[in-house]
Amino acid sequence: MRYLIIHYYRKPSMLMDEVVTMAQRIKTRDIQSAAVILDFQTRSVVKCSMDGVVVPKDWHRIRDFYHQYYGQIIDDLEISYSEKNHTD
Repeated sequence: MRYLIIHYYRKPSMLMDEVVTMAQRIKTRDIQSAAVILDFQTRSVVKCSMDGVVVPKDWHRIRDFYHQYYGQIIDDLEISYSEKNHTD
């Protein structure tokens, strides 16, 4: 997998649900609806917005923030691309 994609959905109770997925490709609907898209191949932030406010695309800051909550997923993505770079 190449991308970490995070969607936020507001429940009727006004609480937020967070849905995290990994994908090899970004779909049009992801670009339109995701709050955060991180590209682990290029180590770049494709998209980052919170409640409609665009957040600066600082790879290290955003990656580190989500690593607190999704450390194993992020570690797996980084290892995967680290290994690919060494075998190319």
